[in-house]
Amino acid sequence: MTDDAEAPEERVPTRYGCPLTQRFGQDVIYVDRQRYLDVLKATADDGYEMCLDVTAVDYLKHLERWLPDGVERHRFEVVVNLLDMKAGRRLRVNVAVPEDDPSLPTLFDLHPGTEAMEREVFDMFGISFDGHPDPSRILMPEDWDGHPLRKDYATGEIPVQFKAGNAR
Repeated sequence: MTDDAEAPEERVPTRYGCPLTQRFGQDVIYVDRQRYLDVLKATADDGYEMCLDVTAVDYLKHLERWLPDGVERHRFEVVVNLLDMKAGRRLRVNVAVPEDDPSLPTLFDLHPGTEAMEREVFDMFGISFDGHPDPSRILMPEDWDGHPLRKDYATGEIPVQFKAGNAR
């Protein structure tokens, strides 16, 4: 396994014009935000017809992480995991998202199954997806203030009460 402090193997740029690495046995491409939707359309044309996951990472406390040459360093990163079922290939797409404009185009028209995943990313990280059919919260109440998975979100506590007699 590759340690984060150790740079993964960089490969030649993909036909998508993006840096390509391999992390933990999986190909990873780093896409800039302006080309995000075009590259995802091209990956679908290349057989990556299934989107397994859309999630995000807040690198607030790890801004100096390793990135391939030419990839902009931002606080947030959206991670899209794709699958080519016929060839048995997986592809991870990472796109940096700036803190001062945390938004990307929606993948809903290309991968309709991403509707709930993008809502979760918005709810937990505050990254919005332009053109999303239902940009409302999915996990937190609509009137909730903030985004709980941001590294600067205040933590709280909820007292837990146990009933006598249930102790083991």
